Amino acid sequence: MGHIVLVRHGQSQWNLENRFTGWVDVSITETGAREAHRAGRELKGMTFDLAFTSELKRAQETLAILLQEVGQTGIPVAKDKALNERHYGDLQGLDKAETAKKYGDAQVHNWRRSFDIKPPNGESLKDTAARTLPYFKSQILPAAAAGKNVLVAAHGNSLRAIVMELEKLTPEEIMQVNIDTCRPMCYEIGLKGEVLKKTASGVDCD
Repeated sequence: MGHIVLVRHGQSQWNLENRFTGWVDVSITETGAREAHRAGRELKGMTFDLAFTSELKRAQETLAILLQEVGQTGIPVAKDKALNERHYGDLQGLDKAETAKKYGDAQVHNWRRSFDIKPPNGESLKDTAARTLPYFKSQILPAAAAGKNVLVAAHGNSLRAIVMELEKLTPEEIMQVNIDTCRPMCYEIGLKGEVLKKTASGVDCD
């Protein structure tokens, strides 16, 4: 049996500024780095065989800190845009509060919290899942089912898509799930790719 550990990147500069980030490539803040170091310390004692991350540096920076903390900087790391954050289209770079004033709270809530409503020229969570899950099912899940321990450092919505798949949640259920920054979620995976057990935030995965 293997494990999949999911970690959302640490606070980014645009998280701090309350902006829609999406695919804009911003770095983590000092706070984000501290969050990553803390998460890494929570994972000490677990041995990883390989890691996956997105093509965005906030996830890559977080992963580098995690691997540094667990003392496993030499393991194979795959980077793929399939794990990128949801693309927020025309909203990228905009202040969230100002956007709500412009378009109305209800419209912005629909863009952010509905499963299949996409912002202008952007992706819905449904679209994100359609991009993320084929990669997850072909690259990440089989490794864990084969007995490997896999670390995934990615983003709130790409991780939502993965959690939805692992926990067999409905579109309505997944929209109630918040993925906090740098709070590891560990899934023990059986031989058929099924979830045997879930633990969270520093709970021993062994």
